[in-house]
Amino acid sequence: MGKLASGKSGTSGIRDEGDNIQQDLSIVMPAYNEVGSIEQSIHRVLEQPFVKEVIVVDDGSVDGTLDRIQRINDPRIKVLAHGINRGKGASLRTGFAVATGPFVAVQDADLEYDPADLLRLLGPLRDGRADVVYGSRFIGSSEHRVLYYWHSIGNRLLTTLSNMATNINLTDMETCYKVFRIEVLQSIELKEDRFGFEPEVTAKIAARGYRIYEVGISYSGRTYAEGKKINWRDGVRALYSIGKYSFTAKRDAKKGKR
Repeated sequence: MGKLASGKSGTSGIRDEGDNIQQDLSIVMPAYNEVGSIEQSIHRVLEQPFVKEVIVVDDGSVDGTLDRIQRINDPRIKVLAHGINRGKGASLRTGFAVATGPFVAVQDADLEYDPADLLRLLGPLRDGRADVVYGSRFIGSSEHRVLYYWHSIGNRLLTTLSNMATNINLTDMETCYKVFRIEVLQSIELKEDRFGFEPEVTAKIAARGYRIYEVGISYSGRTYAEGKKINWRDGVRALYSIGKYSFTAKRDAKKGKR
């Protein structure tokens, strides 16, 4: 079982001796009040043989999520906990700081994204073509649950504004699935505590000229009744973050600042 603030992974190398499978991906999974889905989410990630470690950050849950996490007995799990709710961005910073794999991915705890897709996202990283890979919900032929029209419009609008500010041509800036070479994360300083993480990290990697690829993924979105948490306030913060970081990221990159 993972331990609170555990500092070491139970995996000693990046290869499975039996199957010769590369275990080279660290997963960072923020979790806030996800008692209904957290166990299944973790198990689905652990089923992927290329996963080196799963760093679960409980973000001040009050519904028993942390207890559910601690029931899972697997040496690849690290469990970290915030005493109070701080937000997705803050949880990712906590998890990124202890990741040890050569590649690091973000995984939500809500079953909207399929961990089996991560193998395809790893491809451009493993062969040296990419520094960062985004999993796009808007390209490819994978299955998608049909949900909110205005959410899709909002996502596309934010992506368009981000692209205009950064001069890159993403189709899905707001996607959860982002996979990084660990050196990329070590080269930038992230500050946003909530969902402003998405435009912030996009602006900062674009400003530094990192090679970004997109891969189409499946998507099984959930409704608000099923626990969806992002709201219009997060959209406003995303707009603010696009404006702020498109300027400061370029300035900091020129000065060699993180």
